[in-house]
Amino acid sequence: MSKLPIAVAIPTKNEGLNIAEAVKSVLGHFEAVVVVDSHSTDDTAKIAEECGAEVVTYTWDGGHPRKKQWCLENVRTDLDWILLLDGDERISPGLLAELRRIFAGPERPEPAAYDIPLGYWFSGKRLRHGYTIRKRSLTDRTRCHYPEVGDLDAPGIGEVEGHYQPVAATSQALRNPIEHQDLDPVTAWFERHNRYSDWEAWLEHHPDVKEQVRRVKSRQGQLFHKAPFKPLVSFAYMYVYRRGFLDGRAGLDFALAMSFYRWQIALKSRERRPG
Repeated sequence: MSKLPIAVAIPTKNEGLNIAEAVKSVLGHFEAVVVVDSHSTDDTAKIAEECGAEVVTYTWDGGHPRKKQWCLENVRTDLDWILLLDGDERISPGLLAELRRIFAGPERPEPAAYDIPLGYWFSGKRLRHGYTIRKRSLTDRTRCHYPEVGDLDAPGIGEVEGHYQPVAATSQALRNPIEHQDLDPVTAWFERHNRYSDWEAWLEHHPDVKEQVRRVKSRQGQLFHKAPFKPLVSFAYMYVYRRGFLDGRAGLDFALAMSFYRWQIALKSRERRPG
């Protein structure tokens, strides 16, 4: 079976536990698989190379472009389409089949980007309820770009674009998911979201930048942006309205973890207030 005319770029830093599964899920199916590594101190680059991926090193200079936009500008630019896959993600068989149908003909797909649902795993269990998000992971780089949001001085994010989507004139939603199955211990989740909450709290005190981010977030993110009592709203939405309770203990743990994340943001934001 011929390879899809898509370059897969996998931005990484210390993804030694996850990178093999990410690479194996795409290798042999796509025209190029490139791991873009930020000087990992573990075996990420070595494992990726042993699995058959090309590895390139990325060094952030503190400005634009950040890592994902850099991938759009530099990774296998002979291919218009690029799929950005995190180091703890992998392509599902259903998504692979869906992409083969889309790219079966010689003509360029009409949308400039595809929004792909995320199959989320938490504490070793696949969540079937409670949490829904779509990532604009597949883009035609000639028609898409990441916005240059003015948060370069914000803590917690650094080289990678924050929680916002690339800009595309047209997009289409796909049905089958990317599986986000982080094999790191749950401690890593809390460490990562502790950093994210630093960024979110910083945004609360920079409303002009927060508005830039809001405009390029997913629709769900834009609605939540306006909600009061975010920790309680987050828990009620995920655990009750989206029936996260059907996922058992993992559903409860995740709803509580996300509610705690929202509480962290609010607490850190209050701490930043003068006086």
